[in-house]
Amino acid sequence: MAEVEPWLRGPIPDVHPLLAPVLFSLEQAREDVARATEGLTKDQLWARPGNAAPVGFHIRHIGRSVDRLMTYLQGRQLDEAQLKALAAEGEPGADRDQLLEEMACLLERAAQTVRALDVATLTEPRGVGRKQLPTTVIGLLVHIAEHTQRHVGQVITTAKVVRSWPG
Repeated sequence: MAEVEPWLRGPIPDVHPLLAPVLFSLEQAREDVARATEGLTKDQLWARPGNAAPVGFHIRHIGRSVDRLMTYLQGRQLDEAQLKALAAEGEPGADRDQLLEEMACLLERAAQTVRALDVATLTEPRGVGRKQLPTTVIGLLVHIAEHTQRHVGQVITTAKVVRSWPG
C-alpha cells in the first residue's frame, strides 16, 4: 500500500490550518522528488531528452526558487548569493544526493519561515522582484506551493523519459 500523502496525515502540531497546505506541498515535493529520482545516474540527471530541461535543473530550481520567493515574502530583495545561485541553476555536475540535500535544506528553511508566520499578515502586500510587482503574503504562499508542484511534475516526467531514453 502506498504511503499516505502529507496533506492526509492530519494537522501539523502548532501550525495554523491556513499555513499547513504550504508545508504539505513542500513535504510532498521532498518525497516525490526523492522517489522519482531513485537510481538515476549523474548522466541521467543532466540529460536533456528533446532538449528539455534536465531533472537536475528542476531539483535545483525547486529549492532555489522557494528560497527566492521566501525572501520576497519576508519583504527583502535577493542578495548576491541568491543571484549567483540563480545564474548557476542549470550547470550540470551535482549528483542526486547533492541535489536532494540542497533542496531539502532550502525547503526546511522555508518551512521554518512558514511556521513562524502570523496569519494576521496573510493579506499584507508584498513586492516581487526588482520591479516590486504587487502580491500579498498569501499570494506568495500559494504561488510557492503551486510552482513547487509544477516542477515536481517535470522531475517525475523527465525522470521517466531518461530511464527509457537511449541517450
